[in-house]
Amino acid sequence: MERHAPFPRRARWMATGSLSLVLALFWLADWASVQPLTGYLHSAADFVPLATAPLFATLLLMPDGWSTAGRRSAVAAAGSWAVTVALALVPGRSAAGTWGLPETGALLGLLVLTARRVEPPRVAVVLCAALGTAVVAAPLRLWHRGEFVNFAFLLTLAVGAALGLGCYLRALDARRARAVVAVREGERRELARDLHDFVAHHVTGIVIQAQAARTIRETAPERVDTMLLGIEKAGLETLDSMRRLVRVLREEEGRAVRPGELYAALAELAADFSRGGGPDATVRIGAAARRARLAPEVETSVQRAVQEALTNVRRHASGASTVAVRAALRTGQLAVEVSNGPSAEHAAAPAGGRGGFGLVGLRERAEAVGGSLTAGPTPEGGWQLTATFPVLDQGPDADAGMARSDP
Repeated sequence: MERHAPFPRRARWMATGSLSLVLALFWLADWASVQPLTGYLHSAADFVPLATAPLFATLLLMPDGWSTAGRRSAVAAAGSWAVTVALALVPGRSAAGTWGLPETGALLGLLVLTARRVEPPRVAVVLCAALGTAVVAAPLRLWHRGEFVNFAFLLTLAVGAALGLGCYLRALDARRARAVVAVREGERRELARDLHDFVAHHVTGIVIQAQAARTIRETAPERVDTMLLGIEKAGLETLDSMRRLVRVLREEEGRAVRPGELYAALAELAADFSRGGGPDATVRIGAAARRARLAPEVETSVQRAVQEALTNVRRHASGASTVAVRAALRTGQLAVEVSNGPSAEHAAAPAGGRGGFGLVGLRERAEAVGGSLTAGPTPEGGWQLTATFPVLDQGPDADAGMARSDP
């Protein structure tokens, strides 16, 4: 599991563009300090920070898929120290120029990135030390001007601020990771509780059928085989449910949908949503979906997915124009969609803020029963949750309807 939360693509592009602009401005400032109009006689060493600046900027802005943050930080620290040592030993540098502003900005950015993301922590500590000392030591390239001590002091403050920011973001990422784990474990425990109820129901039926078979074996032996087949079927379904049982104990009581009453429960959820002040929520169930037989844990997972989706609509898109719940059989799986149209008004921030973990728990539950779940914006400006779940069988007309699916 990643410790940091991925940024949306637009946010990543904006951050990359802003960093590029800042580094470009720093590079122009360095260029202005060494360009010939200042009247100084320059040496080739004055242009080294300008020539190496694109390397450090590339290391900062390089996508994570190309190289890890740890490797980029190690290369940047080694390169910066190499330039510092080389320039500090070069005699006869002019009184103009700087130690390399764009390089310093890139190193500070890598310092924040390293403090936040690099694992394990001991490696992050070593790399942060190398980057921090490289930033503070960069003014040694201007030792002949006598101002490097003041610059080094200011850069020490900047290094401290970058380390503080990186460690703060690392703490936020760790807290979010713990929250995600807690949500997933809670969802697994709730799923285990539901499965416990259904397994108990099946076992009770098996016991009753076995007792009935013993009672009638003398008076109606021809019915015993039928009852044994029923016992076998119930036993296989029980074993299938137990294979999905998460290894946790039952905790609190909760309301779950009864087997065979899924679509009535979905209609009730939509009616409750509409009565609560939201727009009318429509429910469309395909004919093939009604004929399909679902495992008990799948039925409760479908109900939870629809319930969570409607709750999110109420919290985040209270002014939505339309809300639709659809269930259809597609390619041998039950596809459930909950979508809402664009909101006519800007929704206020919901109580408790945004960025909860409801979808994380739903995705964990869907995957636990062999399904999948995705959610995202629609081209029209609304939002759609789509979940797919396995079916036990597609009903009595499955063979005739294999070539078609619900609309």
